[in-house]
Amino acid sequence: MKLYFHYCASGLSNCYVLGTYPPKNEAIIVDPGSMDLDLLKIIEDNNFNVLAILITHDHLDHTGGLTTIMKIYESKVYAVAPEIRGLAAIRIRDGDSIAAGPFNIEVFSVPGHSADSVIFKIDRLLFTGDTLNASLIGNTVSSFSKATLVSSLRKKILSLPGDYTILPGHGPPSTLEAERRFNFDLNNF
Repeated sequence: MKLYFHYCASGLSNCYVLGTYPPKNEAIIVDPGSMDLDLLKIIEDNNFNVLAILITHDHLDHTGGLTTIMKIYESKVYAVAPEIRGLAAIRIRDGDSIAAGPFNIEVFSVPGHSADSVIFKIDRLLFTGDTLNASLIGNTVSSFSKATLVSSLRKKILSLPGDYTILPGHGPPSTLEAERRFNFDLNNF
């Protein structure tokens, strides 16, 4: 698999394209915060067939490019909400497994940053949206929301065996082992 990082300047967020090698050239996109020439170039230079678009949560900085992408590519959109930016989405829930071409995607519901926050696990990659960033957890609006998020992350993500690469919605990547050891919120709340 090939992994491409796309920085969405309009929302200061991360978008990811995960694709296969020729001859299939199948891809998924995670959190298209914007659709610009750089993202288009990644898709077109690799001749990717975009099979699916995964939404970690319905905030504009992670979904702003969705309507433009859907005008260009015929893809399925997966999200907790049945509709994102006026487009129909396939509803996902905690524990779901999604098969999109060669990609086996596991869904973990981790509310707290938002009610619809999910993490997608694909092989040894965790696409965490705004729930888990390098050394931080996502912003929350109350102590209850923070406790809910921390509990979900501990129970569903930190308990995963082994190490994973964390690909967050903002900031640099991390590893699950680094977050287990050094994330202040996860270790001190």
